[in-house]
Amino acid sequence: MALTAKAVVADLKALGDPAKAAHAQGFFKTGPGEYGEGDKFLGIRVPEQRKIAHAHKNLPLDEVTKLLKSEWHEARLTALFILVAHYKKGDEKTRGVIYRLYLDHTAYVNNWDLVDSSAHFIVGPHLAPDERDVLDKLAISDSLWERRISMIATYHYIKLGEFGEAFRIAEILVQDEQDLIHKAVGWMLREIGKRKQNAEEAFLQKHYRSMPRTMLRYAIERFTEPLRKKYLEGVF
Repeated sequence: MALTAKAVVADLKALGDPAKAAHAQGFFKTGPGEYGEGDKFLGIRVPEQRKIAHAHKNLPLDEVTKLLKSEWHEARLTALFILVAHYKKGDEKTRGVIYRLYLDHTAYVNNWDLVDSSAHFIVGPHLAPDERDVLDKLAISDSLWERRISMIATYHYIKLGEFGEAFRIAEILVQDEQDLIHKAVGWMLREIGKRKQNAEEAFLQKHYRSMPRTMLRYAIERFTEPLRKKYLEGVF
């Protein structure tokens, strides 16, 4: 098997489905002025992309980088699956290279699924406690995707029962104008609540009256119906 980005794209194209591609164009908001404007799809289901990523798991990093720069959305996602696999099995030096490669190429991690499949597997795990100001810098970026990366990266810490980073980044993003950030913050707050609801509620009590409605709805999704109603109606 040829260890090249071109070979991966060829394998992906062989599985392409025009009908699925047309659906993806709408689902991922690729129209003028939308967040995914201009993105192109082959029409391949994620499980199939994961299989191709596994088949090309030994793709050299320079070829993975080429794949990440592809015009095709599925090629970029496949590149990220390969990068995550490289990171998980890599030594300290390799992980450092992958982390820097990732942050140097955030322009290509340019849709919510790409961010959500990678940020908490690469950025979150790589940052030592005294290095996490990187997340703060990403959180104030002009790039929607870098801001989402900052929030989703904290999922790594949430899964370890450490909520401070997520709350700090949520504080920065709580008044963000973008719906995809509202959903990301609400999702991470919900994940905290699944583990320690009183910690999530302490944050919500400070912000629920002013945070975007979508963010709040995501955050309280798992609450009991009476408690959800209190937050939505502001009756405490």
